[in-house]
Amino acid sequence: MSRLRRIPTDVWFEPLIILIVGVGYLIWYNTTTFTSTEESSLAWSTLRATIGDHIKLTLVATAYVVVIAIPLGILLTRKTVQWLRPFVINVANIGQAAPALGLIVLLTFWLGTGFRTAVIGLVVYALLPILQNTIIGLGQVDARIIEASRGIGYSAVRTLVQVELPLAVPIILNGVRTALVILVGTATLSTFIGANSLGTLITTGVALFLPKLLVSGAVIVGLLAMTIDWLGRLVELAATPRGVNT
Repeated sequence: MSRLRRIPTDVWFEPLIILIVGVGYLIWYNTTTFTSTEESSLAWSTLRATIGDHIKLTLVATAYVVVIAIPLGILLTRKTVQWLRPFVINVANIGQAAPALGLIVLLTFWLGTGFRTAVIGLVVYALLPILQNTIIGLGQVDARIIEASRGIGYSAVRTLVQVELPLAVPIILNGVRTALVILVGTATLSTFIGANSLGTLITTGVALFLPKLLVSGAVIVGLLAMTIDWLGRLVELAATPRGVNT
């Protein structure tokens, strides 16, 4: 019982909300009369492909963000290049501050439409949370611990890999989780540049005044975001070293 009390509230409460909303949507879906257009868009074969495209777009963008942001964040915490940190953070801030739709549309003038352009736009938009959390996570590691590891003969690289990064994992993973949730929502905008996603349901619902289609798209995106957030939280807890608070 004492072990159960230590489980963070969001670990069990969030899936409960997902379950309630999901069951509520399924009941509504099975008891609602749809138009032919709505039935075509919400047929399972079509919906499965749309959800798959949305998840693919989100995961590919996340992979690129992680590959770029974490090594860059590590580099910016090294003393030799710390002077570059304000400049890089300000550039990443521009990507975060720019309206997502405007950023994606502007990229089409340079790269054209389609999946690749959508991924690049999402990467630019979601870079800041992971980059910032990597810098903060490594920055909060006690300097005395680093000095002790160097004192027992660890090289700088070994200290980074075996001491600094494990202690920074909770904060870095929190940034990855934040970026994932941002990307799930923002990926809906990719429909404006020809990349298939759940945004297609929303835009079709708005354009043809089909509120049931609009509601379905919004609910599914919300459920997907909450599910990914919850799974990310589980990974965050599993990867956190014992004794480190999350």
